[in-house]
Amino acid sequence: MIETTLPELPGLNCGLCGFRSCEALRAKLSTDPELLKRCIHLSEDRLSSQPKVAPVKVESAPVCSACVAEHPATSDRPVAWRDTLDREFDFYLEHFPEDPGPREIILPHNPLLTRELDIQPGDVLIGRPLGMSCGCPITHCGIAMNVDPRTGVIVWCVTGPLKPRQQGYKDLGYYIAEGYEGLIHQARCDIKIGMRYFFQPRMCMLQWRHSGLVNYVNRTPAGLQVRLEGLWIG
Repeated sequence: MIETTLPELPGLNCGLCGFRSCEALRAKLSTDPELLKRCIHLSEDRLSSQPKVAPVKVESAPVCSACVAEHPATSDRPVAWRDTLDREFDFYLEHFPEDPGPREIILPHNPLLTRELDIQPGDVLIGRPLGMSCGCPITHCGIAMNVDPRTGVIVWCVTGPLKPRQQGYKDLGYYIAEGYEGLIHQARCDIKIGMRYFFQPRMCMLQWRHSGLVNYVNRTPAGLQVRLEGLWIG
């Protein structure tokens, strides 16, 4: 069977292959093995023959009881509290179950673009967070959820590149990442409003830790809802 001869997929869920996860890609390989060529992490043309993902230490860590009170099944799973550069972080940030991806609050470097491009909820967008607002080297793709034409502020859900490839997009160019909103299911410390934490967005293509100040906390049946502002990577 082809399943026994396939190499292990990297598990990064980066979306560059056009699928939302490595498992989604694997499910298609049995009928279309040529899809494996889409995985850039397995490509012979990558910059180094070394693995793209640094080894991480998987260890049991204290879990914030407030974050997992409604999710007891997740609290006893081993968690890798290190990113791909072997840096520690405090929690994973999950996206809301009703959203197509992580929710990000952004402001184009030219806020007038929000009106000039006539950005509306549901539009497919691309852009890159520049400078102090993260400096992420990856172009982000997403779907606009809320738009304020007066200030130019956009709330979008970051997704993979498949929709822009298939449907076209509006290009924001550079933008400022003002904040993230999401859920915490597991944390290795208590989450307090007014504190800065290292965290990793679950869907981050690079699997790098971020830092942000928690300025909103709300316990919900889906998990601990938080908003983080003052973002940077590293």
